[in-house]
Amino acid sequence: MSEISNRGYAHPEALVSTEWVAAHLNDVNVRIVESNEDPLLYPSGHIPGAVQVDWTTDLNDPLRRDYLHRDGFSALMSRIGVTRDMTVVFYGDKSNWWACYAFWVFHLFGHTHAKIMDGGRLKWEHEGRELTRVRPDYPPTTYVAPERDDSAVRAFRDDVLAHVNARLPLVDVRSPAEFSGEKLHMEGYPNEGALRGGHIPGAKSVPWSRAANPENGTFKSAAELRAIYETEQGLKPDDNVISYCRIGERSSHTWFVLKYLLGYPNVRNYDGSWTEWGNLVNVPIER
Repeated sequence: MSEISNRGYAHPEALVSTEWVAAHLNDVNVRIVESNEDPLLYPSGHIPGAVQVDWTTDLNDPLRRDYLHRDGFSALMSRIGVTRDMTVVFYGDKSNWWACYAFWVFHLFGHTHAKIMDGGRLKWEHEGRELTRVRPDYPPTTYVAPERDDSAVRAFRDDVLAHVNARLPLVDVRSPAEFSGEKLHMEGYPNEGALRGGHIPGAKSVPWSRAANPENGTFKSAAELRAIYETEQGLKPDDNVISYCRIGERSSHTWFVLKYLLGYPNVRNYDGSWTEWGNLVNVPIER
């Protein structure tokens, strides 16, 4: 943990190292959760004792464009054997962008006993650590979730429009080609419904991946992150910030960076993101 604690983060306790996870594989007070973009990675091999939380089937409502509600979250936590006091450690592919997304959804229900394993699957695999195909079978718990509270960490379209009108900072974490309007989606990905290209007026372009070290998926140091978001883009820790991307998954990674690694107290994720904004009638768009 000394490496993480020496990087200057505002909340280093939000991260754990692969060494820490390896030492807590049998800790009854810790549940390790793998959450990936690719749902086939988990069955091909995962950290021993880790459970899978699939962002499509486990976190989203099957009909409504929204996340699961109180009963659904309670059922999920019961199924994966988590109690209200248990620490949940998330990790996954893509430098933990989907792990941060799951971490963010858990925060909607107030489960803040949560951490991210720095480096995710990539670092664990590069270090040659054990992977297994055995799915753990934990006894179900009685988990009673509170009502979901979106207000602190989630922004909706009306919040974003008010942000634009007040000239408050927004961070667009998509690729430069998406930001400029050249593309409606990431390279190699399908278009998820946006009919217009561009970005929300006044948004700063900071691709999410700039916050991660590409060689092992770990987060950059606080000094490196401040150079990106503050020196380069002019953000300040006391700013009221909204991050967005295409459907809210990449922007949850940036939300985590700003809130936990740099200590911004007032940052929200706009998960409607460009799939919503790019289709809204009579909202402003810049290119």
